[in-house]
Amino acid sequence: MARPWHQRARRHMRHSLKARLVALFLLLAFALGGAFMFGMQKALGIGWRDAARPLVSDYVDRLAADLGSPPSVDRARALTGRLPITVRIEGPQVQWESHPTTTEDGRAHDRWARDDGLLVRTSADGHRIAFGLNVQPWRERPRIWAWSTLATLLLLTWVAYKFVRRLLRPLDDIRAGAQRFGRGEFTQAIPVRRNDELGELAEDVNTMARSIHQMLEAKRALLLAISHELRSPLTRARLHVELLPEGGEASVRREALLRELQEMADLVTELLESERLGQGHAALQREPADLGELVREVANDGVTLEIAPDVPRLELDRARVRLLVRNLVDNALRHGAAAQAPTVRVAREADGSVVLGVRDFGPGVDEGVLSQLAEPFYRPDASRERGTGGVGLGLYLSRLVAQAHGAAFTVRNAHPGLEVLVRFPAP
Repeated sequence: MARPWHQRARRHMRHSLKARLVALFLLLAFALGGAFMFGMQKALGIGWRDAARPLVSDYVDRLAADLGSPPSVDRARALTGRLPITVRIEGPQVQWESHPTTTEDGRAHDRWARDDGLLVRTSADGHRIAFGLNVQPWRERPRIWAWSTLATLLLLTWVAYKFVRRLLRPLDDIRAGAQRFGRGEFTQAIPVRRNDELGELAEDVNTMARSIHQMLEAKRALLLAISHELRSPLTRARLHVELLPEGGEASVRREALLRELQEMADLVTELLESERLGQGHAALQREPADLGELVREVANDGVTLEIAPDVPRLELDRARVRLLVRNLVDNALRHGAAAQAPTVRVAREADGSVVLGVRDFGPGVDEGVLSQLAEPFYRPDASRERGTGGVGLGLYLSRLVAQAHGAAFTVRNAHPGLEVLVRFPAP
């Protein structure tokens, strides 16, 4: 369900630095404009009435004298036609008003100055003459000014937003670069567009990314070198063990040594495979494959298969996907309940994606460690002791295979048990 517009606007204001800066600009503009107008009114308004009152009074005296006694309506009409003023005459002989005090829609409005003596005169024959300002010529001007002011305000807001957006564009570059670096993509550096503080920040982040990349490459090189160097002595050790005599206690020790050597060889293989996959997706040999068929090839009789018939063929690396399924199945068998076999299902979702799910019915793990299960060499003490087998690379390697195929890798408690979901994108 979509959020109301005011909630979206509030959320955008809370999370967008550009929006907050534009809002701050508008608030400052209104505040400065209001303070300036208030101050100028106070500064210019002090004493202006006292200074202008004699001039206005003298001018009104001249206008009243020009009308004559008794006041002439023709002269008053000519006066209002020449000047933007109103005239109202009340007396024993003349009752006339240049602009009626009631508008056409029946609403009364006051055009006349207060009866304070400044704009009101009394002729010698007893007629009362009241002058006022005719605002009719300017009636439409406030609308024009209002729309002009609104348009100017909107234009200034748009210009301010564009300026702030351009000013903060390096932040977008830094965010995108940080996301690339977080995904392990160090080939494209953050562009340095300016020589200000944001440009220096972008350069500092690039320097940090180069240092991290160098450390990761050194770690990978060291791990690969160690793994390669271990293969030869492991092979020689296995050969020597195979030559040990069989029978009796020596045979038991021989089998134990072979199991330990095989586990070390598997560890080296997994380390090499994880580092190859860590280099990116170029290592994959993709071809159209039936995921359900690959699961049937790998899964043994100790699991329950639930494979939907409408699963489309996917572009997969068969060897890597077999490794993924085998690791997940071995993990489920190792930590599941003895009374109920793990379940492996392959299904097509409504959005076209294909889901591979492997679930055991064991004790599961604490919610706080779910996010760490797919990390290398991680084994929670509550469910994965050394005696159960494995060194903590199975889920990590499975996650690398899934990510190399662009699939989402999720580990969650199924109550009971643990479920691993690999969601391949729609073909």
